[in-house]
Amino acid sequence: MNKTLRNIMLGATVAGGMALAVQPAQAEYNLTLCGASPGGLWSLLGTGVDNAVKESFPGSTITYQTSGGGFANIVQLDQKKCDLAIIHDAEVKAALSGKEPFKSPVDSMRTLAVMYTWAPLQLIMSKDYAEKNGVKSIEDIAAKKLPINILLNRRGNVVSDIGASLLTAAGASEENIKSWGGSVTYAASKEQGELMRDRRADAILNSLFVGHRSISQLASAIDLALIPVGKETAEKVMKEWTIGAFTIPSDAYAWAPNATDTVTVSAQLFVRADADPKMVTDLTAALLDNADKVAGVHKAMSALDTKLMASATAAPYHPAAEAVYKAKGLR
Repeated sequence: MNKTLRNIMLGATVAGGMALAVQPAQAEYNLTLCGASPGGLWSLLGTGVDNAVKESFPGSTITYQTSGGGFANIVQLDQKKCDLAIIHDAEVKAALSGKEPFKSPVDSMRTLAVMYTWAPLQLIMSKDYAEKNGVKSIEDIAAKKLPINILLNRRGNVVSDIGASLLTAAGASEENIKSWGGSVTYAASKEQGELMRDRRADAILNSLFVGHRSISQLASAIDLALIPVGKETAEKVMKEWTIGAFTIPSDAYAWAPNATDTVTVSAQLFVRADADPKMVTDLTAALLDNADKVAGVHKAMSALDTKLMASATAAPYHPAAEAVYKAKGLR
């Protein structure tokens, strides 16, 4: 082989090697997602997100980190202690407004995707109490100045705050209820059921999935009534918390034959405003391309689709995520 030909071939080999060297490698992500307690639905959502990202970017890992829930996750995300976080829309509203438990506004979170919107506030009342007092809507509590003993979720939980807002908007604030001889008790969901079964409370106002096991268990112990929220009351609370309307279908419970209007909270996936745009683009695309990986983690998630993922209103989408949704015609 002559010298010239040998040099040409050597140059081609080097050039080819350089071309191979500059080809971008498949991205692998090792990220932390702040959720809530271990074993709940949010931990399953963490698994779903992990599976979706792995499908598009093999070798990636989304590690679920237990947390105190949405309020804590806002702080964790803001302090860069996690890369992703599940947060309720109402909790984001509190952060943006500087409401309790925040001392000043927090505006560092940006939406990546909506996870679910079907955790309605359900006013579940003892049927005996509802019939005896003629309660056909939440507003009747105030109209009749009833000495009701009602249960809200434990303090520090945004659902408790929304429940209190619903009562206030209906004219039945905690102060009013107490002045009528009733009470408002703050208790965890399990304790609520026990208090109702023991007839130590007349009603529960809590965010629960339709058909939740705790409701079925309570209905097997005592007769229940599902009480609707009036339009004006709902609109006040929806505006206050940037949450949505919800109608519990007429076939949800055998003991509640009518469709029942109320409000609902939404759980959403967030990143920081300063998150790497390439990462956000890749994660958004992975969630949209593999939405079934998230929807399949539990039957309660079966309604999740790409249109729902693109429907957030509580906080702006990260610009990179927004671009992906727009490219797919979803926003």
